[in-house]
Amino acid sequence: MKKITVLGSINMDIVMKVEEMPLKGETISVQDVLHIGGGKGANQAVAASRAGGKTNFIGKVGKDEDGSTLCSLLKEDNIDISHVKVDEQYATGRAFIMVNRNGENSIMVHSGANMTIEDKDVADAQAVIRESDFVVSQFEVPVHAIEEAFKYAKEHHVCTILNPAPAIAKLDSPLLAHTDIIIPNETEAASLTGVIVDSEASMLEAAKRFVEMGVRYVIITLGSKGAFYYSADSEFGFVSAFKVKAVDTTAAGDTFIGALASQLNVVEGKITNMEEAILFANKASSITVQGEGAQPSIPHKQQIDAVM
Repeated sequence: MKKITVLGSINMDIVMKVEEMPLKGETISVQDVLHIGGGKGANQAVAASRAGGKTNFIGKVGKDEDGSTLCSLLKEDNIDISHVKVDEQYATGRAFIMVNRNGENSIMVHSGANMTIEDKDVADAQAVIRESDFVVSQFEVPVHAIEEAFKYAKEHHVCTILNPAPAIAKLDSPLLAHTDIIIPNETEAASLTGVIVDSEASMLEAAKRFVEMGVRYVIITLGSKGAFYYSADSEFGFVSAFKVKAVDTTAAGDTFIGALASQLNVVEGKITNMEEAILFANKASSITVQGEGAQPSIPHKQQIDAVM
């Protein structure tokens, strides 16, 4: 069983079901409103735990009902929340998600307490970091905190996984030098490398730029097409996605990352089962998009194993 520590965001997702996305200045009717556990960090932790990983979480919530509810949901998924702290000033993060009839979404996030994570919070969790196989993070928490966690992880030979989402145009930080595996989508890869990712040649170019920045492995997720991977040893390949009818794509990428972390094998700093782990993660994502909401749609290992 892989030991996975996630440093990340915890949000209450307010999901609005609509027929079509509104145009600029347009008022539309909402068919249904749901309150669901979310946040990229929490989603990834849930995905890792349900896929068989032993998962710890580092994060912050507000002193409010949303925070209490979300922490309870994490505990129900056997996630250790000993290092989820309560901020006295800021509210728990919220995401406002519109989902249309084709399962496509549009998301607005109010970070709240997520952005109050400090270096001290990471320092308080050093014991669980050094005992982990993987430390995972995303850009819904302060970059300086991620850097602190990754730097400490690398000092103790713990593999680091960065999901650079939401996309940022410039990263003024040595974070990538402490990143073993980076997992962007096409937009996020383009934002950080300046390479428009629209072909195998451009994927290779973007991946090589990440390696020049210090990353050892690059996995570019391509939605319904699958995922492309590249290593500093110039090994690369493509793993196709499973063809399904999407109901809601929320948390598909988060499911991929959590499920992947639960399966990767690292021997002396080298991943030995990249394609198999990506295939497993693709299976998990294909199940997630067939359900509604973020965490409720994330599958358990037996569901993933059952996918042919």
